Amino acid sequence: MRPLVFTEDTTFWYETLRMFGHIAYGGADFGEVVTTSQRITESDYDSWHDEWLATADRVAAEAERSLAAGHRISAADGFLRASNYYRAAEFFLHGDPSDPRLAVAYARQVAAFREFAAVHDIEPVEIPYEGTTLPGYFYRGSGGATVVMHNGFDGSVEEMHFFGAAALRERGFNVLTFDGPGQPGAIRKGLVFRPDWENVVGPVLDWLEARPYVDGERVALLGASMGGLLAPRAAAFEPRVRALVAFDGVYDMGVVIAERFGGDREAARRALDDPEADTFMRGLMERDAVTRWAVGHGTWVTGTSPSGYARAMLDDYHLGDGVAERITCATLVCSAPDDFAFRGQPETLYAHLTCDKTLIEFHEAEGADAHCQSGAQRLAMARIGDWLERTFR
Repeated sequence: MRPLVFTEDTTFWYETLRMFGHIAYGGADFGEVVTTSQRITESDYDSWHDEWLATADRVAAEAERSLAAGHRISAADGFLRASNYYRAAEFFLHGDPSDPRLAVAYARQVAAFREFAAVHDIEPVEIPYEGTTLPGYFYRGSGGATVVMHNGFDGSVEEMHFFGAAALRERGFNVLTFDGPGQPGAIRKGLVFRPDWENVVGPVLDWLEARPYVDGERVALLGASMGGLLAPRAAAFEPRVRALVAFDGVYDMGVVIAERFGGDREAARRALDDPEADTFMRGLMERDAVTRWAVGHGTWVTGTSPSGYARAMLDDYHLGDGVAERITCATLVCSAPDDFAFRGQPETLYAHLTCDKTLIEFHEAEGADAHCQSGAQRLAMARIGDWLERTFR
């Protein structure tokens, strides 16, 4: 898919496509995305923040007026869009977690989504976890099966409404979404990413099992983006997961880091162990838009330096050493041919699986060739939803 805007910056175009994709489940309006994009200076993080915040504030204000006048559905619709626009506003600012703009936009994202949730019977929840809680939402469905869902490297629990929660609730599933360590609602509590994701999913399933209307024998786990590695890792060690969706599949984050060093992992380790490694990483950030954003965000969510983030991804976040082979539940792996972040990784994960497995390859002609099928959410959710319905039939 050729970029419609931001033709020189992969990250700005993908984040705009992500916004277009969320139109499918009420997270944006086409004209709002286009006109906001036209006001933004390409590759300028401040401009991106300012224009998305302005759009979010305008949409939220109209939603407030609708609510005050008793128009609950119009208000909820506006609050949902505003929530997603607030999410976008702070997206590129994570290289400096002390920037006060982050806290403002994030708080408004959550508040707007909860206004929407109140109208649509979506329950905000706090899941006990290691002396604190993980934020989430419970969607009560009409059937007996439940899908537990989480995002990946950068997306919020509120965004999971568009990445599956709304679609699966339509199909009758109970849905529980949550932010785990390193993800937006948890990193703000000081909880950084951890590779042993089974120790995150375990407490979530403990909480879920206490719900009297949840069938513990019919629980699926879905992870989006880097969640396509974290969720399989959890499923490998957590037998209560009875079905797994890797959306899209990821086998080894180290491959992504090694690509910056010519694909040579040992060369990457040597470079990252060098006392000047952080200087080297900052040089990469200046030359490449994707690296600029990923390292800036990664240092925050892993609680490390630029080189520390890269070394953690290189060594710790993978499904090798027989981990993928431990998965025993039915597993769906989704793949996109033009995934700038994880091209080829779904196929590698699929090849290592020894369980009952399915690979769905999306295509350019379907408009579904981008990371997590952004821009083709209805198509992706139809295929994922159908697979889950067949699995829990």
